[in-house]
Amino acid sequence: MKRRVISTACEINQNSSTSQEVVLVQETLNPLGQTLVNSYAVHKNSTMDLIELAREIQKADTFVQATTCNKIKVIADQMRFLKQQAESILLEAKRDSDLHHVACNFKKIPGNTYHLYKRPCGQRFFSIISPQEWGSSLPSEYIGSYRLEQDMSWTPCDETKSSEVKNNLILLKRILQMEQVEPSDANIEHMMIDFQ
Repeated sequence: MKRRVISTACEINQNSSTSQEVVLVQETLNPLGQTLVNSYAVHKNSTMDLIELAREIQKADTFVQATTCNKIKVIADQMRFLKQQAESILLEAKRDSDLHHVACNFKKIPGNTYHLYKRPCGQRFFSIISPQEWGSSLPSEYIGSYRLEQDMSWTPCDETKSSEVKNNLILLKRILQMEQVEPSDANIEHMMIDFQ
């Protein structure tokens, strides 16, 4: 058995400074135990064949590099998205923790909205009285209103007014109503179309 390796330098790519090697299949005079009639005719090739083979290898290398770069770019984009999600979660956790430590003279019940005020001395406190109920005699600076959720997280009231949250609540109510009635595929499909 002999192995042929043909090196082609700038024949493939005039701009390339590195040489490409074309590796051919090892020759054997008795493949699978059968003697060839004319081994020279079987392994006959021209210089153009070898150059074309080298071009195909270079083309394949380019595709592999491009595919690899695209896959890594997708992973990098996912990592950036996950980083943003993690930062958002940490900021929300800090906000929730801060709001749980705000002064309050009553027991906070999940599902209710509480209004955050700030005294002139800098102390923040929660009240169940909204700025509208105070009217023009607002005793302290109003900071914002927050709804205490069942998982003890806080949702700013301006976020609860957004259409996305409203749509989610409507969908949740429909799902809860559907549990009372025997669900069918048509009802669920209709609900999902309405939601979208």
